[in-house]
Amino acid sequence: MSEPGWSVRVRVPASTANLGPGFDVVGMALGLYNEFELEIVPDEPSLLDIVVTGEGQGRVPLDENNLIVRACRRVWEEAGRPMRVGMRARLHNRIPTGSGLGSSASAIVGGLVGGNRLAGDPLTPHRLLEIATEMEGHPDNVAAALFGGVTLAVAEGSRLLECVTLPAPRVRMVVGIPDFQLPTRIARQALPPEVAFEDAVFNVGRTALLIAALTQERLDLLGLAMEDRLHHPYRRRLVPGMEAAFQAAKEAGALGVALSGAGPTVLAFIPPDDDGEAVGRSIRAAFMNSKVSCRLAVLEPDPWGAQVMPLAVSEEVKG
Repeated sequence: MSEPGWSVRVRVPASTANLGPGFDVVGMALGLYNEFELEIVPDEPSLLDIVVTGEGQGRVPLDENNLIVRACRRVWEEAGRPMRVGMRARLHNRIPTGSGLGSSASAIVGGLVGGNRLAGDPLTPHRLLEIATEMEGHPDNVAAALFGGVTLAVAEGSRLLECVTLPAPRVRMVVGIPDFQLPTRIARQALPPEVAFEDAVFNVGRTALLIAALTQERLDLLGLAMEDRLHHPYRRRLVPGMEAAFQAAKEAGALGVALSGAGPTVLAFIPPDDDGEAVGRSIRAAFMNSKVSCRLAVLEPDPWGAQVMPLAVSEEVKG
């Protein structure tokens, strides 16, 4: 266990979950990052000073309800030393909120990793993932955000059972991010309590093929492997233009297409040497036909997951 510290800087990647059929199990970390600077202030126990810049500014809670603060305090409680100190938090967000790119998972993981380092790293990475799964309610995004690469996380309810990490494949992704938010709670309410047996078998086969495609870099299999019957059919009404964007991306050369997590972001795999322009234009045009504007980004998998980063020189001297 390392020595406790006064301040820490953590970088946490975005994440995409499901990748089509792997509902609540498969996740992948993406090369888009939030950075969190946390500082404990022992002589001002009532202090809570949170500043947010970038995505979510003006919407992210600036009090005890902030996910990073809750996660940080949870680590200290788990370690048997409730946090009776003040805190400053500077949140530099680049991950869009409410878009299916793991913004809440990034906050939870950032608070857990940062709080763990501030406390002297008393908790193992596996225990951090157990807590993150409990806080998030499902493990796919938090596992990818914590460990990077492709993750296969199995849980019963919000209780983590096991997580396996696979290397990030050599592939790129175009993400079309519509200009509206879709809270995960709303997207989950659209799902039925039961599904047909043949739909379950359909997804089992596609999920197995998806893992084979990613681990063996059989990118030609992604089109078939990313088909889904468990959530796409029920969420289409929540994402105007979704099916048109899927079809347009495939016609423009996408290897496979899916909602990113609960949506509304559409994620399309492209070869590693593709600039993504044609696929991106097709996704944007499809959404515009449904009177939905969207942002575009071309991302690569993140292989590292959450990382404790060097502090700025002034902070190191101060510490």
